[in-house]
Amino acid sequence: MNWLRSPQWCSAGRRWSPSCSASCGMRNRTSTPGSGQVYLLGKRQVLQEELQGLQVALCSQAKLEAQQDLLQAKLEQLGPGDPPPVPLLQDDRHSTSSSEQEREGVRTPTLELLKSHISGIFRPKFSLPPPLQLVPEVQKPLHEQLWYHGAIPRTEVAELLTQSGDFLVRESQGKQEYVLSVMWDGQPRHFIIQSADNLYRLEGDGFPSVPLLIDHLLQSQQPLTKKSGIVLNRAVPKDKWALNHEDLVLGEQIGRGNFGEVFSGRLRADNTLVAVKSCRETLPPDLKAKFLQEARILKQYSHPNIVRLIGVCTQKQPIYIVMELVQGGDFLTFLRTEGARLRMKTLLQMVGDAAAGMEYLESKCCIHRDLAARNCLVTEKNVLKISDFGMSREEEDGIYAASGGLRQVPVKWTAPEALNYGRYSSESDVWSFGILLWEAFSLGASPYPNLSNQQTREFVEKGGRLPCPELCPDAVFRLMEQCWAYEPSQRPSFSTIYQELQTIRKRHR
Repeated sequence: MNWLRSPQWCSAGRRWSPSCSASCGMRNRTSTPGSGQVYLLGKRQVLQEELQGLQVALCSQAKLEAQQDLLQAKLEQLGPGDPPPVPLLQDDRHSTSSSEQEREGVRTPTLELLKSHISGIFRPKFSLPPPLQLVPEVQKPLHEQLWYHGAIPRTEVAELLTQSGDFLVRESQGKQEYVLSVMWDGQPRHFIIQSADNLYRLEGDGFPSVPLLIDHLLQSQQPLTKKSGIVLNRAVPKDKWALNHEDLVLGEQIGRGNFGEVFSGRLRADNTLVAVKSCRETLPPDLKAKFLQEARILKQYSHPNIVRLIGVCTQKQPIYIVMELVQGGDFLTFLRTEGARLRMKTLLQMVGDAAAGMEYLESKCCIHRDLAARNCLVTEKNVLKISDFGMSREEEDGIYAASGGLRQVPVKWTAPEALNYGRYSSESDVWSFGILLWEAFSLGASPYPNLSNQQTREFVEKGGRLPCPELCPDAVFRLMEQCWAYEPSQRPSFSTIYQELQTIRKRHR
């Protein structure tokens, strides 16, 4: 039964032989079956640990390969050029390797400088401007404050202030002083800002600037005066039409109006050509308010046959109204210099432009009151635009009752009811349009040339009318006669006039 005997094993796990005696120290010892199983389990555990270590190594290798691919891609993005030199940094004297590298002439960069160097590689390809130092709103000059409206008329303030506590600051038109206007209990209230010793105040403490005073009153909710009990609530900003005088470059004088000179100019922002109407500083406040009336009306309108408003300068004196520059000049001068060379169809187109502009004003219940060839402008392409709204008025019922006599009234262009009763309407503008038609087809002649203003009134009251110009088409003269009907209700509307002129124009080649 020798084959049933258990084999003998040395401590190294080999079948015993005499050669194992010296190396293993085994002296005819016998290994039991149980001890062999323990050994096999130990081998299996070692093998599993080795497999796990291999898997970890393979995973690390995969990560390194991925990092290598990413680094290679970044290097390709940087291009084939030489890399920038690594900056030489101060030694790390607390490191044992630093002294060794110092002896070899090598300096080790610190971590922070390495970060700075790496970030420099990826800096933007363009330089950025340095950040601007922002000025707090309260420290900006008065004319840059949104609630400062400059030299606007007192009558306009009530339209801007709508709710209790609404306020704005303006320049007094009579004196060189600032006024704080506030809506309170349904009424605009006006407070003169006192100025003494370079300090501004209403009651109480003074402040070195008006913006600082207003900011204090607004933030503290302190009453403006003990007696009034009024507190500020909401600043009313100036509208989009507000311009500063510094926004303009003035050119030469190109005309003169009732309120002052007219200059050519440009906007600094985009070189837009403009016409600048100035208001004489010596005019009384009521006339300055009338001067700004034209801008107030034009703010609401946009039409190709209405001259376009650009903006208004009221921050200081003199006040400016800035409008588009129509380089062809006024229609009357154009007729007298270029009329003989005009084709009939072109002339019909130009008076049609005037009718289109007036039709638009009629739809807005705007009464021009001074319609004449001299108050129309011509573009370089012979497009006509209605201009000069200094006497214009907007009335809900389309009727304006004037007072103050006939000193400023253009008698020879004005309808009988306006001369007799001061009653202006779109129908009275139609009468004036008939005179404009006569000017156009007489190539700039003066109406009623041999009559004074008083004689003209008497002539018209007796039924007299201007004769047909020599080259005027019969259909156009019939339209003139309709415009001169004594009864306003018998005159055509501007819509009818425009359509009729379009029909007449189509008949002429």
